[in-house]
Amino acid sequence: MSFPAPQAIWPLLSAAEEHAARRDWGAAIAACEQALGQVPGDACTLVQLSYLHSLAGHYRLAARHAREAARSGASEPALLVELLPRLRTFNQVPAMLECIERLLPVSRMPIPLLLAVAAQLSYANLPERAIAFLDEARRADPDFPPTLLSRGQVLTYLGRFEEAGQDIARALRRAPEIAQGYWLQAWLGRQTGERNHVEAIRRELARPGRRPEGVALLGFALHKELDDLGRYDEAWQALILACRAKRSRLAYDSAATRALFDALAVFEPASPPVPAMKEDARTPVFIVGMHRSGTTLLEQLLGRHPQVRGLGELYDFTSAMRQATDHHCRGVIDAVLVERARTADLAAAGRQYLEGLAWRLGQERFFSDKLPSNFLNVGFIVHALPQARILHMVRDPVETCFSNLRELFSEANAYSYDPIELADYHRMHDALMRHWKARHPDRILEVDYRRLVRDTEAEMRRVAAFCGLDFDPAMLQPGASRGVVTASAVQVREGIQVREKPKWEPYARWLAPMIERLQAP
Repeated sequence: MSFPAPQAIWPLLSAAEEHAARRDWGAAIAACEQALGQVPGDACTLVQLSYLHSLAGHYRLAARHAREAARSGASEPALLVELLPRLRTFNQVPAMLECIERLLPVSRMPIPLLLAVAAQLSYANLPERAIAFLDEARRADPDFPPTLLSRGQVLTYLGRFEEAGQDIARALRRAPEIAQGYWLQAWLGRQTGERNHVEAIRRELARPGRRPEGVALLGFALHKELDDLGRYDEAWQALILACRAKRSRLAYDSAATRALFDALAVFEPASPPVPAMKEDARTPVFIVGMHRSGTTLLEQLLGRHPQVRGLGELYDFTSAMRQATDHHCRGVIDAVLVERARTADLAAAGRQYLEGLAWRLGQERFFSDKLPSNFLNVGFIVHALPQARILHMVRDPVETCFSNLRELFSEANAYSYDPIELADYHRMHDALMRHWKARHPDRILEVDYRRLVRDTEAEMRRVAAFCGLDFDPAMLQPGASRGVVTASAVQVREGIQVREKPKWEPYARWLAPMIERLQAP
């Protein structure tokens, strides 16, 4: 075990680990329950039970045990390092913040703990809080590469690009073998013939023993820098190398995805309609669409309105649906969740969603939730939150898909590293959104990216009217008003850009099969 537990229950917890290694979740849970019976309220056992119930798909019990562990008052750093990601998994961010308070002051926290806390705060869309822990870690050791790279990433989210570049460069001088540094560095700015890192990246790609994860990071970095330099043949080869390396580490079943989309298209809840909310109730505005379709730009413009609070990319509605269906799954949804949602209490899911993020809200009546993949939840949102508005960002399919293809996501979006799989996913996304728009025309507004960047005022007037807002000229001001924890962290601060030629045009001959698939009837 990685953190302390009372010695009396060590044999039971060890037995639980052995059962879990064989994926016998029931036996592992039983052993932990027996241990909890011997030492009631033991935080170590509660965290183990939370993990096991998640693996078994039992969302409610997993979340309950994590909350119980947090309420235990445990303050051992080794235990809290395990508990914090548990709480974030269930979007129990206030409880996570209370646990972090027990670790303070930062001056007594070791560097690994500072980095772990900063990571969870960043994942929770709180980069402004994360940076304080990274600042302390850097003060304690100004040359520790993991600190410098983590700090560089969060500084990028905060728009402090010069500082980010300095930390990343310093990390690479100390540890040139770390692939992540080149990836972070490549996207911080436009590379030039006089200032680029192409040869350094090539040297690292040639380093013996590179794992696929490192090859992917270096390949995407090399693609970006060669693209900046206009060396498109080489840039395409680097992109293919990166995509294949990343795809080799991900499981993606296109047939299962199609079946999931088909199930969503016929979803009908068994529960009666949720009553309409009071006129002065909080109004969520969901911004959905394909990744890289312009959702961050729309969120930033809308968030300039004095009556709108932009909350970034949240997984709170996903958590609410998992609670309602008592199902823990990988990704936003799966087939089991969709089936269980038919008989779930969607009104309760809506209430949990609003109550769970109340701590993020201010006095504004409206707030935006910009998680592109919430398009998968549209069928649930319209029933769970009758006052919610849904803005569907649409962009030229080839531009959207090419932008996805050259983006390195974490473990999400496994479809985005193969041009044909990506095109098929885009087609399924479009078909599903057309279906929802036809079913709920008053709840969903399509926002066209091309119109948004070319006639921003006209499009934002449409958006404001749809949401029930008076238009405010502040909505035309470009740039980020807060930390942006998305792949668009750099781009959004460059303001509204209108390209005369699409970014994919130099790659048209290689993208031809994808384009043909996108245009197929």
